[in-house]
Amino acid sequence: MIYIHNINPIMFELFSIKLYWYGFMYALSFIIIDYLIVTASKNKKIILSKDQAEKFTIVMLIFAILGGRIGYILFYDPSYYFSNPKKIFYLWEGGMSFHGGLIGVVVGTLYVAQKNALKFFEIADIICLYAPIGLFFGRVGNFINSELYGIKTSGSWGVVFPTIDSYPRHPSMLYEALLEGIILFIILFLISKKKFTAGIISGYFLLLYGIFRFIIEFVRLPDAHIGYIYSDWVTMGQLLTVPMLVIGIILINRKST
Repeated sequence: MIYIHNINPIMFELFSIKLYWYGFMYALSFIIIDYLIVTASKNKKIILSKDQAEKFTIVMLIFAILGGRIGYILFYDPSYYFSNPKKIFYLWEGGMSFHGGLIGVVVGTLYVAQKNALKFFEIADIICLYAPIGLFFGRVGNFINSELYGIKTSGSWGVVFPTIDSYPRHPSMLYEALLEGIILFIILFLISKKKFTAGIISGYFLLLYGIFRFIIEFVRLPDAHIGYIYSDWVTMGQLLTVPMLVIGIILINRKST
């Protein structure tokens, strides 16, 4: 049965102040990730102390948001934002790049590792393990915002986004929520139960996310102002994913030998 999207992106409005589902999803994911990391630190399951863990999640959030926003601006629509600089701060309208957020998190991880005299991959593995939670809620936020939708489909699972057009489309953001969020988290959680050297979780995160994202890009419609990079199927998302695949494979092989 084809679903017609009719979700209001505004969660509620009070005294002309609007709370958007998109922002709420990111806030909710942060709360959950913060709770899990702090709990893990209390139970001595990670190398961070409780105090370090509390500061860690805040630092990661800041760097992820900055990187995600800057990445989207530079990778996907620099001309628009340079022409409308105030729009850079309109986060509730969407426009976050995972790859930019990843770069931001790498920078934040380097900062935390250096500040606490810890190894980079010991910190990176922690954030990679819980990152799929943020990816899940972020993609749900994309669905509510009617963004990052897919190509047209004749399947009964198609979704009509009235703000876009009247055609059923692949709900590609929900595919990503399932693969990059739920399934990726389960796999990484199972891997974390085994004794591996630092870097293995990071490697599998990069590799599996890269595979999932590359596949989904086949049914996800690229941004209209960018289109396909090559032929009728290579997208910017796929190109940005290639380095993740390569680095993921290198990390897994290097750390397992």
